[in-house]
Amino acid sequence: MSIVAPSLLAADFLKLDAECKMLNESEADWFHLDVMDGRFVPNISFGPMIIEFIRKTTTKVCDVHLMILEPEKYAEAFKKAGADILSVHIEACPHLHRNIQQIKSLGMQAGVAINPHTPIDSLKDVIADIDLVCMMSVNPGFGGQSFIPHTLTRIKELKKLINETGSKAKIEIDGGVTIENAKSIMDAGADVLVAGNTVFKSPNPKETISLLKKM
Repeated sequence: MSIVAPSLLAADFLKLDAECKMLNESEADWFHLDVMDGRFVPNISFGPMIIEFIRKTTTKVCDVHLMILEPEKYAEAFKKAGADILSVHIEACPHLHRNIQQIKSLGMQAGVAINPHTPIDSLKDVIADIDLVCMMSVNPGFGGQSFIPHTLTRIKELKKLINETGSKAKIEIDGGVTIENAKSIMDAGADVLVAGNTVFKSPNPKETISLLKKM
């Protein structure tokens, strides 16, 4: 059974309280929170202040995905805001091991996010130290994009690396997840499904979450 992490990026921010209430009443496991800085990705979303408000609405896991440069400057702020898991992009971190150590030392689970073109092999030296790999199945920066089919091959490659190294890292798939492709994503070896538009643009978000949960 999959872990379902609806992405609040697709929520109606004028009704954020109601959207969080809906997620709390649903079978969703995590709240996925996408932070964009307009530098690492060509879009700006929200920061620690919004996460602090969201944190007050839920006891579920707050899974924070940083699509930002120099994440080490803000890790403490996201911890204070209530992040349980903090993922940084391998492409944004020249001293990745240091970033992972910092996240762990602040008492959060450490995730590493990886873009569609970045070789899976680049994770081999840190895979044993992390709790989550956030695999981008679209190019990061915008919601509503289509799933890149080659991701299924990449999931299998990552699963092999995890098994060979004895890592406990979960595989999270972020981008273009739908009811139609969720089963093939899980069958390839994923553990966590991030879904934005699929959930929040659905006529019945709770039912959609329930369907994803059963994959």
